[in-house]
Amino acid sequence: MLLIHELERIMEQHTERLIRLAFYYVRDLQSAEDIVQDVFIKFYDNQQNYEERGELRAYLSKLVSNRSKDYIRSWTYRKIQVQQKIFPQQTVMRRDMLVQQDERTLIENAILALPFKQREVIIHFYFEEMPVVDIAELLTIPESTVKTRLRRGRELLKLQLQHVEWEVLLHE
Repeated sequence: MLLIHELERIMEQHTERLIRLAFYYVRDLQSAEDIVQDVFIKFYDNQQNYEERGELRAYLSKLVSNRSKDYIRSWTYRKIQVQQKIFPQQTVMRRDMLVQQDERTLIENAILALPFKQREVIIHFYFEEMPVVDIAELLTIPESTVKTRLRRGRELLKLQLQHVEWEVLLHE
């Protein structure tokens, strides 16, 4: 049984990364924070189901990925999407204009614009630093499908970012 201070340590260690992961799925910071909170509650309540066979990081990532996918399929998510299309809101940017021009922000926006399947594997491969084998296992798809989605995602990113000269993208 996990003690509260152990759970706090785990949360402190993984929260930021998991929120970023959830955000790349759902594209909404508040929803991403809610998803991560739900995952930690579920982890604490069902900790007897967690076996120390693998890495806790991968286990929590899988929980966040699955919870994010559930959220995307939910009525709440679809209702929010419809409301945003009907009543466009001025989104409050938490970053100032200088930071927004930063390369990282440009890349993040390009990744968020990718179709879901390509975005999903790009996130796991580059941000979670997971090998193709682990991504295939996590998503329960063949390795060749992961490689194809990675290739297609990179191609789409190159198209979106072609107006900017990126050293990383030009020398692949």
